[in-house]
Amino acid sequence: MTTQRPASMPTYTSPKFKRTAVIASAAVLALGLAACSSGGSTTTSGSPSAATSVDANAPVTLTWWTGQTADAEKLLEGLAAEYMKAHPNVTIKASPGAPTTDDLKQKVAAGFVAGDYPDISYAFGSWATELGMSGHTLDLAQRVADPAVAWNEIPEAARKTATVENRVIGVPALVDNLGLIYNKSVFDAAGVSYPTNDWTWDDYRAAAKKMTDPAKGVFGSGFSVSGSEDTTWHFWPLLWQNGGSVLSEDGSTATFNSDAGVKALDTLRVMAVDDKSMYLDQTDEKYPALMYDGKVGMIIGGPWLLYDLKTKKVNYGVAQLPGTNGDHQTVSGPDVWVAFDHNDAARAKATEDFLLWLTSPQVDERWNLAYGNLPLRSSEAQSPAFQKWVTEYAPGAQVFFDNLKNAKTARPTIEGYTELSQYVGQAIAKVLQGQATSKDALDEAATKSTDALG
Repeated sequence: MTTQRPASMPTYTSPKFKRTAVIASAAVLALGLAACSSGGSTTTSGSPSAATSVDANAPVTLTWWTGQTADAEKLLEGLAAEYMKAHPNVTIKASPGAPTTDDLKQKVAAGFVAGDYPDISYAFGSWATELGMSGHTLDLAQRVADPAVAWNEIPEAARKTATVENRVIGVPALVDNLGLIYNKSVFDAAGVSYPTNDWTWDDYRAAAKKMTDPAKGVFGSGFSVSGSEDTTWHFWPLLWQNGGSVLSEDGSTATFNSDAGVKALDTLRVMAVDDKSMYLDQTDEKYPALMYDGKVGMIIGGPWLLYDLKTKKVNYGVAQLPGTNGDHQTVSGPDVWVAFDHNDAARAKATEDFLLWLTSPQVDERWNLAYGNLPLRSSEAQSPAFQKWVTEYAPGAQVFFDNLKNAKTARPTIEGYTELSQYVGQAIAKVLQGQATSKDALDEAATKSTDALG
């Protein structure tokens, strides 16, 4: 994805797919729901009982939208070719599916209406519930219950994201979390000690303020104010650390505007508005690049940045998130390979078989670890491939893997989260740009979000 950048800003194009989840049109997906309710394909079972009775050698063609570009797409196409060689009756048509990962949701939804959607598609976790409610997904619940799948070794937040109303609509494609990534050169130039795992948000603020140098165009920290999910999910850890919650227990009411939420947002506001130590990124894309180039001292980011940090030879370090009263909770933003139903038992079984092979520990090592991502399962930490990955992507790889223990709360996987995220993101953006108080902005977002949930 390309964006307009001022001449003073460095141009940055990631060799990986754009990881940030940007809010797509809920209206388009609603068309898919309408098509389903008016005679379109409905969820069969995707169950082993339906799939095991089919001819295992029957010719089957699967369409796989990977959501990847460049090297990642090539790697996955190679895995598909390997699978087809071992299963001559299966043809897998792999492609990115759309110009960017962000475009996939709208294309899948349009495919529901036209009856032309894939068997498997990459999906950001924030889309999972809406896709799961579309009536077009398989249910892999019985398949993943097989001990050989090692489902329980996948982080709980990722498993919850792939589960919609007790139906497992796919398998996590990627697990991650947010940590503190910092440019050691910027810290050294300002005479600031490097972050530690014991840092508080007061430590973070003090360091950001000391590193900020307007004359040199250097900011101590950076944050997205695009209003997208990238803005929103960076806020959730602060909310949880302060004892807040996104929703009421029954999921019907937004509660992120509690005193805990206001305190959490004020933690960011004082840096952005009072200290002016925070670079406010309107695009989601600039602030990592500025950190690489020494114009931002530290950012909150995830393991998907390790590839770029390595290739750009950044002198960097990683720590877990700053904490509140000793709570260093983070957030995981797992993405999912969603499996779709075409009312064809042979096709369903082939889809499930390939997906479970693709996400098996042995193959996951050749996909996620090879590309700088965290492994899906805890047991993969015992493999030689993991040790190689830790060494190759040092110093951040081990820190991010260990930080999974701090991902204790899952983002809501409910219908309406897409709109809620948009309202929260817009509220945060207004506050950090000095256009509203934390309380007023969050109250407004909560009212809109509760309406959307209804």
